[in-house]
Amino acid sequence: MELLLTDEQRMLDQSARNFIKKASPVTRMRELRDDTESLGYDKKVFQQMAKLDWTAILLPEDQGGMGMGMAEMIVVMEAIGTGLAPEPFIPSIILAGQALALSGNDALVDAWLDPIIEAKKVLALAYQEKQGRFDMTRVTTTAEKTDGGYKLNGEKSQVQGGWRADAVIVSARTSGQSGDLDGITLFLVPSDTQGLTFTRQHRVDSRNCAIVQLENAKIPESSILGNVDKGGEILTRVIDMATIALCGEMLGGITATFERTVDYLKNREQFDVAIGSFQALQHRAAKMFMEIELARSAVMAAARAFDEKDAETAALISVAKARCSDAYVLITNEGEQMHGGIGMTDEEDVGLYMKHARVTEMTFGDAAYHRDRFASMKGY
Repeated sequence: MELLLTDEQRMLDQSARNFIKKASPVTRMRELRDDTESLGYDKKVFQQMAKLDWTAILLPEDQGGMGMGMAEMIVVMEAIGTGLAPEPFIPSIILAGQALALSGNDALVDAWLDPIIEAKKVLALAYQEKQGRFDMTRVTTTAEKTDGGYKLNGEKSQVQGGWRADAVIVSARTSGQSGDLDGITLFLVPSDTQGLTFTRQHRVDSRNCAIVQLENAKIPESSILGNVDKGGEILTRVIDMATIALCGEMLGGITATFERTVDYLKNREQFDVAIGSFQALQHRAAKMFMEIELARSAVMAAARAFDEKDAETAALISVAKARCSDAYVLITNEGEQMHGGIGMTDEEDVGLYMKHARVTEMTFGDAAYHRDRFASMKGY
């Protein structure tokens, strides 16, 4: 398995980094965070990403996409992570967008996929529920069959990109019990549907998130993605895809934190010498570097395994997420400590990375969850 970037991927990497450096400096996160009326992201920046064809990377050419792979996607996601760009790339493009692309519902694809690719519409995937932890099968939201459609009742939490989204894709149980993979059906629910309400959630990293409540929300049968009772298969695939993409984003944040910390060690002086000359800090910085390299290898292996349809893909995804979760928390902790008192102030960027590390650590499963998942796959 090749773990080096191709010439094309290096070009994509450089152009993505240049764009993020210009359009999404880390400092804008404070402006978006402090503006309580904002979406938590900038629609114009999101549409600029779309014009660069980032939003079309994973889609096949017959659906208006680039027909590229996850290896290219993580190159872009790493660049996004370096600038902490908060645009709903994973929620709308990978989670909801891929669920739609895989649905086989031509009418919904024709109506929604192009606007999603162009970032003119934002969709979110509402699949998590209270007490569900990281288990997507813990679905208690119900879909009751009615004349010509279904009636949805239930509540979804931690819906990434859900606040003021144009529509949500909701997982609901049409048969079976909570915890069963079979019996889950996916429905596309426009935001103006009667009985659908949104409540904004405030995460520590200030990203767009919402609680979605459904009370007798009537949805036509034509709004079903995939087959009735088989939505769990689509969920499994898109969450794995989103996990790889998130690992790429985390890798960008990890690297940016490390680079800022090393720069501070080189320039901050005590006793008339740079603190980077202190052996204890050098050892800690070396540990950070090794964790980055291990995480990078794991992420690239998972991405390439996905593209090659390798039988070990799911296991490698868990390896990558466990490593990235641990590394992001460790390196932001170390970065904050090495910055000393200034690291705890809001003016210093390292704190913004630390907050995002706490959220991404828990998104799609933390390190403990993925170690257990890996062990279960391997029969330990």
